[in-house]
Amino acid sequence: MTQRPFLPYPDKRLRTAVPPVTEITDEIRAIWNDMVETMDAMPGYGLAGPQIGVMQQLAVVDCSEERGKAIKLANPEILHASAQPREHEEASPNLPGMSAVISRPRAVTVRFLNESGEIEERDFVNLWATSVQHQIDHLNGRMYFDNLKPVKRQMFLKKAKKTGAIK
Repeated sequence: MTQRPFLPYPDKRLRTAVPPVTEITDEIRAIWNDMVETMDAMPGYGLAGPQIGVMQQLAVVDCSEERGKAIKLANPEILHASAQPREHEEASPNLPGMSAVISRPRAVTVRFLNESGEIEERDFVNLWATSVQHQIDHLNGRMYFDNLKPVKRQMFLKKAKKTGAIK
């Protein structure tokens, strides 16, 4: 396993929707293992392939208190989202030193390919739901701050440039 470097925002790969994985191979499992190690070293609650230059629909999430409970997802898609919102401060290693409070559905049902190559549906709530939605955004070429209203997003990006988070 290897920790992988993060792409710095505004690298255009962070704004690119990535293609789905066609099958779960040993190479995919090795990438997932690297992603878990990279996520744990941040430390963070999730990581999507494009964040480290892997241009495939791969993500990992681990919101457990003790860690070591990472869920590995390929081609995740939200099937259902709760109407009840949840606010959480989100950040990204691709834009270090910056964060914003984002409102997302409190619970989601997600369908994905698991490590065994089987289609799985799973319910995620609270922080798990926030993290999996954040990763799916990355797979679709979106950053967390894209969920801010336009004026707040402009202020956020202006601050990021001023503080040197955006080079």
